[in-house]
Amino acid sequence: MADTDLIPPSPTEADYAAQARTVAPPLDPAQDPLALFAAWLAQAHAAEPNDPNAMTLATVGADGQPDARIVLLKALDDRGFCFFTNLDSAKAADLAANPRAALAFHWKSLRRQVRIRGAVEPVSDADADAYFATRSRVSRLGAWASDQSRTLSDPAHLRARLKDIEARFEGAEPPRPPHWSGYRLIPEAIEFWADGAFRLHDRLLFEREEGGEGWRARRLYP
Repeated sequence: MADTDLIPPSPTEADYAAQARTVAPPLDPAQDPLALFAAWLAQAHAAEPNDPNAMTLATVGADGQPDARIVLLKALDDRGFCFFTNLDSAKAADLAANPRAALAFHWKSLRRQVRIRGAVEPVSDADADAYFATRSRVSRLGAWASDQSRTLSDPAHLRARLKDIEARFEGAEPPRPPHWSGYRLIPEAIEFWADGAFRLHDRLLFEREEGGEGWRARRLYP
């Protein structure tokens, strides 16, 4: 029998009444969804204790098996949402087989969530080089040392490989490894979710218009 004491019960009416909640106006369907996302991300930077750019990345492999993990959003513009990884990783294998993915941001302190779906494309070498150069030196060296997603029999092996890589690039800037780059998710649907008392949440779904120009919005039942 599972220990249900570890799972909070559903709030009662008294619980909702006792919680200090600011009633926000309904989400505006006339807004540009990427601009709205940027505004929410800025607010998350001020409210979240760490990693406001953390997002769940969901992919599907060649075997049809879904997978999900937390990664960091590292760039956002009109083209889409970018993240970076080892190209030999499990997520990269999934994206090679099925270049579509979903993202989910959950900002607990703000009681907000954003879900995004779309096709995924590799970023350019120039974009990958530019981001790689911003990483700390040890992080750049680690990208050379790690065989991401492969079996590691002993953590000491990774430390030894990192030491070897440090010696290899001593006195020089480590370049981006050929097996390390990034991806851009091109959004086709972006759903904003704002918490509401009694589970009466505000949900607004933006979907790309035919041809990729503009967005159409519709409100969803919670």
